[in-house]
Amino acid sequence: MPAATPLTFMHAHACTPARAHAAHPSPSLTPSRPLSTPSRSLLNRITILLFPSQGFDPLNLSEVADLKWMREAELKHGRVCMLAWAGYVAVDLGWVAPGAPKGISSLAAHDVTVKSGQMLLLLGTVGVFEALTYNAVSEMMKSETDRAPGDFGLDPFSWAKANPTRMQTAELLHGRTAMLAFSGVVTQSALKGVCFPYF
Repeated sequence: MPAATPLTFMHAHACTPARAHAAHPSPSLTPSRPLSTPSRSLLNRITILLFPSQGFDPLNLSEVADLKWMREAELKHGRVCMLAWAGYVAVDLGWVAPGAPKGISSLAAHDVTVKSGQMLLLLGTVGVFEALTYNAVSEMMKSETDRAPGDFGLDPFSWAKANPTRMQTAELLHGRTAMLAFSGVVTQSALKGVCFPYF
């Protein structure tokens, strides 16, 4: 019998007819020999793709710009997209912020609020936050502080104290996912003219 992969192991034991089980008793939960695993090189490639700071840079962008600046930008865009995705879906599900126009989709909301001038308030708010954070980023880029990219010392629930590396990795991966997710829902809304669940 060929070496069992996880898929063939399942197929050979979980999907065989009942008479086959009568001739061969069910395997124990712990197989007598280890199941075959993906090659080490494949696991390394998967690790590099899924986890940050593992040397994954196929376009050699680290030779063009400072990695601290790029990580700062990645975290900022990821945080914005996490909020943007949640807000986009919430509006399409019927939630409306106080003072916001009612009865329009998330896709149409941008143009409507630009015309009404409400988007100017959001732009001003973003500008204030950018101005407040400029010094911290500038000092980091000049190596005047040991501040990590994206670290503004905000952890009101002390989630990162137990395992800061794990939480930083989780935030980075969630931010990357949110950037893809937000792009996806906006594209689907524009192309198909649909609201949540966007298909």
